[in-house]
Amino acid sequence: MKTFLRLTGLTRPFAWWMLLAALIGFATIGSGIGLLMASAWLITTAALMPALSALQIGITGVRFFGISRGVIRYAERLISHNTTFRILTQLRVWFYDAVEPLAPARLAAYKSADLLKRIVDDIQSLENIYARVLAPPVTAALVTLLMWFVVGHWSTIAAEGVLASQLVAGIAVPLFTARLAAGTARGITALQGEQQLLAVDMVQGMSELRVFGMVGDYAERLNRTESQKLALQKKASLIEGLHESLTGLAMNGAVIWILYSMLPMVRTGATSAITLASLVFGVMASFEAFLPLTGSVQNIEADVRAGERLFEIIDAKPEVVPPAKPEPFPKSTGIEVKNLAFTYPGSNRPALDGVSFSVPQGGRVAIVGPSGAGKSTITSLMVRFWNPAQGEIAIGGRNIDRLDPEELRRNIAVVSQRTYLFGQSIRENLLLAAPETTDEQLRRALSMAGLDALQSRLDDWAGQHGMNLSGGERQRLAIARMILQNAPVIVLDEATANLDAVTEQALLDTLDRASVGRTVLSITHRLHRMERYDEIVVLYEGKVIERGNHEVLLKLDGFYAGMWRLQHGEEV
Repeated sequence: MKTFLRLTGLTRPFAWWMLLAALIGFATIGSGIGLLMASAWLITTAALMPALSALQIGITGVRFFGISRGVIRYAERLISHNTTFRILTQLRVWFYDAVEPLAPARLAAYKSADLLKRIVDDIQSLENIYARVLAPPVTAALVTLLMWFVVGHWSTIAAEGVLASQLVAGIAVPLFTARLAAGTARGITALQGEQQLLAVDMVQGMSELRVFGMVGDYAERLNRTESQKLALQKKASLIEGLHESLTGLAMNGAVIWILYSMLPMVRTGATSAITLASLVFGVMASFEAFLPLTGSVQNIEADVRAGERLFEIIDAKPEVVPPAKPEPFPKSTGIEVKNLAFTYPGSNRPALDGVSFSVPQGGRVAIVGPSGAGKSTITSLMVRFWNPAQGEIAIGGRNIDRLDPEELRRNIAVVSQRTYLFGQSIRENLLLAAPETTDEQLRRALSMAGLDALQSRLDDWAGQHGMNLSGGERQRLAIARMILQNAPVIVLDEATANLDAVTEQALLDTLDRASVGRTVLSITHRLHRMERYDEIVVLYEGKVIERGNHEVLLKLDGFYAGMWRLQHGEEV
């Protein structure tokens, strides 16, 4: 109930639109009731062969309600869909605004396919919160009230019987069918999520699945999940059919009751058979309002489940909270790291433990060590994807937690080993770094990055994840982004990893030219051209074990020297 109330609270800005749509929906069913009552009156009266003038009221009523029903139905669809799309837009903006501060730290525990389902399918399912959950009960209640007054005008006893039948159709039947369908909507949602996870894994890992002969196994798992989902959907359809049948029985009960209670009145002349026929057809038409109620109850379960999945994410406390009064980014860009410690959630081993080093403005410092030593964690802390558990990072003597995170990231250019390229053109991928850049500036950046061949291909599609480009081109494109960003601080996080020796040397030359005059922090486990760094900090299991320049560390003949000899084919 708490989740449902939170979801309905999100629709509060559109309360008047929702009320208007519900009233027009009531008017639509009211027109249907009026049409059948007028038709019944006209047919039964015409059977008595009166003068044509006596039928004019009925003829006018049929025409009026027939035309108005179509017009009002169109207006109801127009307003209800407009309201639904407004609510859906509001939900998407609300969810994105809530999720954006959580990335990437709080989203790291979720699989990409699961996040995609929450962002797309779960929010999409919430469009039912108005059209299929909130509006039908309001319309049904208004129709019940209308029929109480219409039938009650001739017979209170008949109105009580009709009311009882409508309460059965509006409350008892939906609750009964909802009990039968309990867990169905949740099960369908869970299986749809599993399907998406399997499908994404299968598409992205198709090469590995082919190599290990597991394509058939994954296909079988997809088929099994689809069969389970279809079984639940079939169950939901059967329950929906049962609801319609039970609603029809309730309608028949109301008809039988009104005939039973009012036929004596016809015999005594207290009312006419024509009036009774009109009331019977009007009562039958009124039960149209109760047919959507099964969907209303079943959609509550689906919407609550979708809401729980969304609130599970957005209720998480952001790892990084901007300061209330952020200070401007300092003009001096020297970096000072003091006693830095950090442990990833769910891990017992510290990624960093008491790390300290400094990079003077315009200087170059390298952080080296084996994989898992905690090197890349420094990058995440530098751009405030995470907050350190202990210690601080200062730029220009100013602790970075006093800076606005967005401004901080604009002033730190990061080139990592996993350069992500969107499935768009080369131009659009470059414009991420500087949206206002001209084509001439883009070509100049590509030339500086050694990508002269791409200058005439700005509109070429980069491919999904940049697969239309080679590994070296993707890394050089990251350097072109760095050049365009023109940030005073550069962080190179394994920027030359996974490249061949020739490409790596060319890329290092490009980086040297592009980073002149800037403060550079290079994180790497590949010890090439290390003499160009002012200082080298050696990390092992999250701790600084050695530091000094290249010559000093070789003379020390410690861990760094061992890494150097091993990588350069010398005897250890």
